[in-house]
Amino acid sequence: MEALFHYIRKYSSIAVSEEDFELIKSHFTYKRLRKKQYFLQEGDVCRYFAFVLKGAMRQYYVDEKGMEHVVQLAIENWWVGDRESWVKLSPSRYTIDAWENSELLMISYQDVVKLSQLFPSLAEMMRKMDESNNIATQKRITSAISHSAERRYADFALEYPEILRRFPQYVIASYIGITKDTLSRIRKQGLNN
Repeated sequence: MEALFHYIRKYSSIAVSEEDFELIKSHFTYKRLRKKQYFLQEGDVCRYFAFVLKGAMRQYYVDEKGMEHVVQLAIENWWVGDRESWVKLSPSRYTIDAWENSELLMISYQDVVKLSQLFPSLAEMMRKMDESNNIATQKRITSAISHSAERRYADFALEYPEILRRFPQYVIASYIGITKDTLSRIRKQGLNN
């Protein structure tokens, strides 16, 4: 829980007291997942968003040809979940699984709304998270439609070196929207330069 407390303090200019945090943390549920265990399966409703305390998670969908498309990767101090399903209580099109043994703190949408009304610090944190998420999504879309495979990989490697170390090439390739063969070629060219 200490990691969550530091996270809230990092993303909020409004002080969070120990007493406030005790109430906030009472709305979270701890969950441990083994490697390859599901947090969410396609077709299920995403009832919780999760703060990753330890481990690595992968969110993806499988197209009609059976190809996996990775839409999110998450490691410690990141959040994971299907926002659309979580907010609308609709069936998810995504699967989220643990890439490594993972420990999560889960919270429901209703609890986030309630806590955000009670604690301005949490509301500010959520707003800043949404802003960061929107900026990252916008950058990713721009990169996908206008940058070369080499540039997408270089930008990703620069921005997320820890994720690069924790996931295999084929997962990274899927996330940045290239084939694993293209990524292998790019990496070989980089080693030869």
